[in-house]
Amino acid sequence: MKTSTKVLSLVTAAALAVGALAGCSSKSGSSDSDGKTIKVAYQTTATFNQMQTLMETAKKQFEAANPGVTVQLQPIQAEGADYYTKLALMNKSASTAPDVQYEDTFKIQSDAAAGYLLPLDDRLAKWPDWQLYAKGAQEAGQGPDGQTYGVSLGTDTRALWYNKQLFEQAGIPTPWEPKTWADVTAAAQTIKAKLPDVIPINMYSGKAAGEAASMQTFEMLMSGTPDWLYNADTKKWVVGSQGFKDSLQYVADTYQNGLGPSLQQALDPNIFTNVTAEWLPKGKLAIALDGSWQSAAWVEGGTAPWSDWSTVLGLAPMPTKDGATPGSTSMSGGWTLALGKNTANPDQAFAFLTTALSKENALSYDVDNSQIAVRSDVAADPSYTGANPSFGFFSKLVDVTHFRPATEDYSEISNAIQVAMEAVMTGQSSVDEAAAAYDAAVTKIVGADNTETASS
Repeated sequence: MKTSTKVLSLVTAAALAVGALAGCSSKSGSSDSDGKTIKVAYQTTATFNQMQTLMETAKKQFEAANPGVTVQLQPIQAEGADYYTKLALMNKSASTAPDVQYEDTFKIQSDAAAGYLLPLDDRLAKWPDWQLYAKGAQEAGQGPDGQTYGVSLGTDTRALWYNKQLFEQAGIPTPWEPKTWADVTAAAQTIKAKLPDVIPINMYSGKAAGEAASMQTFEMLMSGTPDWLYNADTKKWVVGSQGFKDSLQYVADTYQNGLGPSLQQALDPNIFTNVTAEWLPKGKLAIALDGSWQSAAWVEGGTAPWSDWSTVLGLAPMPTKDGATPGSTSMSGGWTLALGKNTANPDQAFAFLTTALSKENALSYDVDNSQIAVRSDVAADPSYTGANPSFGFFSKLVDVTHFRPATEDYSEISNAIQVAMEAVMTGQSSVDEAAAAYDAAVTKIVGADNTETASS
């Protein structure tokens, strides 16, 4: 059932070595804007200022090249789900909807279906740089109708960051190469026993962590089992799978056995900042299931500079449950720039988008934000390949990576996963009860005809 998700990973991998892409036509939609102001909405957080830097740079470049047009930057300082909520509220009215917006790939399907986004295909066909994007990156921006609604800024992979100094103190050999989930648990148990003041492992879980819980933890786990959430061949959501229960059980065991952060820490909306700026740099966390972008905060000029990060921290791929082929797994996502459906000047808005995503700007952003490049010219640039010692490790994970189901209803189902995770991590429900509640929620969301029972 997971083979269809691997298609994107393979083409994304190809983009790291080669390249070949194509973006401007009539106006559409309406807005209170006079077309002389381009409103740009995007996310910032305490540990993520790279988008602010990119937008300020693009604004200067665009306004210099387009006298009389003003770019109005509208940063939204919010973590995870709060950003999606605030952006959705802006899009509900033509008067507040942005002309250009920072859009997570997993939201494109639902936002396009809701009428928030403008199709870009006609304009992309006239933009020579489009041929430089990996096919997987191109497809990541497609809506439910097959049209393209977003242009990728970069992609990412996920793995296990671990503190080599703490491992040495606990007597765990490095380099650490866990082969199964049980190996990861064993290391966490050793840390707990030998270093009681250290959080053994962080895997995001619960509603406060939002998509980081459902995608980065749960789907990472489930991708290492024989089962998957969605059957792309039958276009049906899978219920009753053992892989789902096994993944929930791993979350429950981690938190119920005191191997993760306390519930108060885990359910704190600021946990992302805590992990990046406090727990990892200050040796308070031994293992973090986290993304390729983490080092962006630690490099010179980052939000939490840490000169020794590359020597203190090691990296290990996340193993499959029992070590089954291919032995390790990862999850990939990524963000795009998209145009608002109600923009009064789509031509100017698209011109700003292409300015922001020029080779020069994409190269700078991918290096600063520790992104896996999706433009072939950026991926091959020596200033990219030599910029960060973790790039090579994370780039190799595209060979085993997976992507979220690209459906309109994924967002609601993701929320149901978070509910199930929180229920078992807090002990409010057993794994069987939480899995049954999830199955019922999925059936209600998509309808019984759009579900199937797992064969495993």
